[in-house]
Amino acid sequence: MRMPAGGWALVLAATAAAALCAAPAAVPVLPGAPARTDWGALVLLAGLYALCALLWRLMRGDPGGPSGFYPVLLAGAFLLHPAEAALVAVPGALLSPVRGSPAAPRRIWRAAQLALACAAAAGVCRLAGPERLAAPVFPRLLLQGLAVALAFCLVLLVLEAAVLVTAERRPPVAVVRQLTGDLPAYVVHGPAGLMMAVLWRSSYGPFSSLLVLLPMYVSCWVFAQYHRERAAHQATIRALVQAVDIKDRYTRGHSERVGRASVLIGRELGLAEERREVLRFAGILHDVGKLGVPTRILRKDGPLTDEERRVIQLHPEYGHEMVRGIGFLEDARSAILHHHERLDGRGYPYGLAGEDIPEFARVVAVADAFDAMTSTRSYRRARAVPAALAELEACAGRQFDPRMVGALVRAIGRHGWHAEVTSDEAAAPLPDLPDPPDPPAAAPARTEAELPAPRRTGSASPAADTGRPDAPTDTPSTAPSGGPG
Repeated sequence: MRMPAGGWALVLAATAAAALCAAPAAVPVLPGAPARTDWGALVLLAGLYALCALLWRLMRGDPGGPSGFYPVLLAGAFLLHPAEAALVAVPGALLSPVRGSPAAPRRIWRAAQLALACAAAAGVCRLAGPERLAAPVFPRLLLQGLAVALAFCLVLLVLEAAVLVTAERRPPVAVVRQLTGDLPAYVVHGPAGLMMAVLWRSSYGPFSSLLVLLPMYVSCWVFAQYHRERAAHQATIRALVQAVDIKDRYTRGHSERVGRASVLIGRELGLAEERREVLRFAGILHDVGKLGVPTRILRKDGPLTDEERRVIQLHPEYGHEMVRGIGFLEDARSAILHHHERLDGRGYPYGLAGEDIPEFARVVAVADAFDAMTSTRSYRRARAVPAALAELEACAGRQFDPRMVGALVRAIGRHGWHAEVTSDEAAAPLPDLPDPPDPPAAAPARTEAELPAPRRTGSASPAADTGRPDAPTDTPSTAPSGGPG
């Protein structure tokens, strides 16, 4: 990926600043130079951090893995002059694995970023009044350690936010939110770094400080495994969603927005973070069963026949089968299968009613209908958010769960809603189309023998989820699905 000019400017500026911070250690005559550079401790700490980074790279560890060895850098901040501490990070940063390309500028940036953070941490340590680490007074020393760790983390995260915004052009608000959540995870390295420094200066000598690294390495490895598994999950989800978007051009982007709206509802309901993550997966993949619907039906320009509508009504069951065996999606399957059920029992595929409909399915049904009404399609204009919420409230108790509708109304009132438009918005919008007549109730062929026999009832407008020009105007009261998708 080609880095923009702003990214190059930031890398060069940070590199120059880091060089200025480290220069007094190598040139004693410069202002602010240490009385005598402690090359022994500097080389040992720098070598230790470089060895950790190199081993992690050889083990093909996650690029975020070396952060587990920050106690080495913080120990340098406690033990060394700011100029010396800045040099500790450089060899290891140049050897660390990095995400993306070009790799060389990313490694240089990482070295400069860590050098500046280490210099700032060591400066705070000196300002706070260095303690005698060989005979520490722990209440005061612990507060000093937290201040040093906080300075290290703040510099690190501010620089990280700057490079993400300028070089990768990510939205500033999203970057700040993400990195703010990472701050506590970085601060906890402070006590470990302090303990390394205390052991380093103890009668047991520098090698005793290695005892601190073993639990840190284990913790680092566990977190790396977690992030690797999470990345695999995200890749699976992304591949499935992209396949649906390619096949059904009328609802491109719809799945991601339904996932986002589902999480808003789940947060308002007080669901735990783990359950909200499952709910997000369910919202994103609610239409994955469209991969089993013939493309000629999904992209048909004219009105759908009753048989074609019945085929499209099978997509929840297709989706339910597609995610079978994907362990981390097991809890999302019921929402994928039942997101077109209605509270009054007139939905599909099984005509479930009330509390018989799984909770996640009731959440996704509301999110699905809301996004369908507020997204522009080539065959009709998007509704305003207040109008869509009013329609959902009007249908609460009959089609939608009032608790889920109320949660969405409160969440949007608090956070707002900024829906991205679908890829076909550039096309001239067509006037709203009338609802098609109800097709005769019919039971489509079953797709899995182990499911109970369907309890089908009349569905007011099965075409509502097709996303086709013959679909209704996404009025939930006449559409079991609340609209396309």
